[in-house]
Amino acid sequence: MIDVYSWATPNGHKVHIMLEECGYRLGKDWLAHPINISNGDQFEAAFLKISPNNKIPAMVDPHGPDGKPISVFESGAILLYLASKTGKFLPKGDRAKFEVLQWLMFQMGGVGPMLGQNHHFRQYAPEQIEYAVNRYTNEAKRLYGVMDKQLASSKFIAGNSYSIADIAIFPWLRNWQNQGIEWVNYPHLKKWFDLIAARPAVQRGVEVLANLRKPIQHDDKAREVLFGSTQYKSR
Repeated sequence: MIDVYSWATPNGHKVHIMLEECGYRLGKDWLAHPINISNGDQFEAAFLKISPNNKIPAMVDPHGPDGKPISVFESGAILLYLASKTGKFLPKGDRAKFEVLQWLMFQMGGVGPMLGQNHHFRQYAPEQIEYAVNRYTNEAKRLYGVMDKQLASSKFIAGNSYSIADIAIFPWLRNWQNQGIEWVNYPHLKKWFDLIAARPAVQRGVEVLANLRKPIQHDDKAREVLFGSTQYKSR
C-alpha cells in the first residue's frame, strides 16, 4: 500500500491523478493521508521527516527500487518515480522522453510558481497591490499563450501521447477564472483542457481530499499559517 501525504491542491492532485492513471486505486493500492496546510499539519515533525521542505505532497512506497521502503517529496519527483516504477506516461526513447521532461520542468519552474503567485495576489493578499496583480496576471496570460501555441500542433502538451507533462499542468489550470483568464483567447488549450478533464482517472484524482478543503479568504488563522510568520520559523 502506497501512502500519500497530501491535500487538495494542484500539486496534490498531480499525484492523485498519476496514481489513478497508473492503475492504482484509492483505498485498495494507495491511501491518502490529509495534511491540512491551513492548520499547520505540514510543520509536524513526522511529516518533515519525509518532506523536509514542509510542502505537500510526499509519498512513501513500501516497495522501493531495491525492495525497501522509499519516501519521495516534490510532486514532479513523485511523478517521475511513479513513471519509472510503472513504465507509464514517460516515453522510453530519449527524444520523446526529453520532450516530456522539458514540459514537466516548464510546469515546475513556470506554471506552478507563477500561477501560484497570481492566485495569491488576486485572491489572498490582505491588500490589493496593483503592480503585483498586473505582473502575475500578465505572466499567467503569457504562459497560457505558450501552451496554446504548443497545442495548436499536437494533441497533448509534449506531442501526441498523454504523459506526466499533461498530468502536471492540468490541475494548475482548473482555477483559470481566478487567474484572470478567458478561454476564448486560448482555443487549443481549452480543447486540451476539456480532453484531460474528461478522463475518468483525472475525475477521480481531483476528488481526493476535496471535501476536506475549506475556503480560507476569511479565516485569519489559516491565512497566518499559510502566509504569515509561521512559514518562516526554523524547524
